[in-house]
Amino acid sequence: MRFLAPPALLGFALALGGCGPVNRGLDSVNQPVVSRTDYVFDASADALRDGSPAEAARIDAWFAALRLAYGDRVALDDPARSSDPAVRDAVSTLLARRGLLLSDATPVTEGPIAPGHVRLVVSRSEAAVPDCPNWDRRSQPELAASTMSNYGCAVNSNLAAMVANPEDLVRGVAASGTDGRSVNKAIKAYRDAPSTAAAGLRGENTKAGQ
Repeated sequence: MRFLAPPALLGFALALGGCGPVNRGLDSVNQPVVSRTDYVFDASADALRDGSPAEAARIDAWFAALRLAYGDRVALDDPARSSDPAVRDAVSTLLARRGLLLSDATPVTEGPIAPGHVRLVVSRSEAAVPDCPNWDRRSQPELAASTMSNYGCAVNSNLAAMVANPEDLVRGVAASGTDGRSVNKAIKAYRDAPSTAAAGLRGENTKAGQ
């Protein structure tokens, strides 16, 4: 029986070390997942075209209820494809008060739009890292040269929580403009800043009253 003990112990250790998926690379298996939700609001096209304060207030109250903010995309779905820009200008004015622009891309939504109405679509994306924290795999004993199952959870969860626009995690931000001054603004600010060592070392006094 004593000759079977070492293989049995080894098999027990391998079983403990084999819990969870094996990841021998440095890429985290816990990656942010971006989900999108579309909110719709049907408004009267004629009222917006005529500059109705009541209709504008109704739309603005909806924006306030959604807590519209940076990262939200707002599109206008006009089934009549009216050439009159007054409706679009009215919605753009309401969005400008909140620091947003009207999006050109309109997502597909469910349900028909009533005649004489336009549909406002607010697309909101959220980023999260599922299954974190992840303790499926033990840290010790580790006989498969695998990173821990929780590897990357902290960094990726913080990234998902801090990113202003979660959709940037999917396709990034397209370059806008070719002004080299805007591109080099941060570099210039860094180079023009005075050196922290110019005034010498700062002395500290730990004695009270001196």
